[in-house]
Amino acid sequence: MAENTPIQLVVGLGNPGEKYAKTRHNAGFWFLDQLAYHYQASFRQDSKFKGELASFDYQGNKIWLLKPSTFMNLSGESLAPLAKYYQIDPKHTLVVHDELDLPPGTSRFKLGGGHGGHNGLRDIFKHYAKDFWRLRVGVGHPGHKDQVLSFVLNAASKQEQQLIDQSLDIAIEAMQDAYAGDMEAAMRLLHNKQ
Repeated sequence: MAENTPIQLVVGLGNPGEKYAKTRHNAGFWFLDQLAYHYQASFRQDSKFKGELASFDYQGNKIWLLKPSTFMNLSGESLAPLAKYYQIDPKHTLVVHDELDLPPGTSRFKLGGGHGGHNGLRDIFKHYAKDFWRLRVGVGHPGHKDQVLSFVLNAASKQEQQLIDQSLDIAIEAMQDAYAGDMEAAMRLLHNKQ
């Protein structure tokens, strides 16, 4: 388990535009919007980093928030230049994404691992790194792989959305430990409350 790795950059994965705003694939954007609201941070478009960028100070440390505007499949083209410019190591980076293998209402922190067919993660592997922290936001699975694309590009049911929102609230609470570098405590809080 990685010790003492304060999270300095939180990247939410999703697709830009109203058409996609309420789709399951945008769970990463939902989390970042909640995080920005919680810390009174405002997003602004940043063409240099191909995304919407916000920041806030937490106990003397600057925390960056990034929502790539590149569409999901090119997320690494936004993340990599930002991390390089601010010299943020992968172990200090948290990528938030929808997770088919977890049911709605369940979110999990994880360090490293494969991309599991997630195109946003696949592009980040290509342009940035593999061993970064993730917040996997459960959205459930449609039951068959041929239905996955349609599933993630559609909205969750009202009941599922409530469960997802509740899990994001708990994850927001757990982020205080993540900023302090105690990912074990962050994992315990998140995993035990769901």
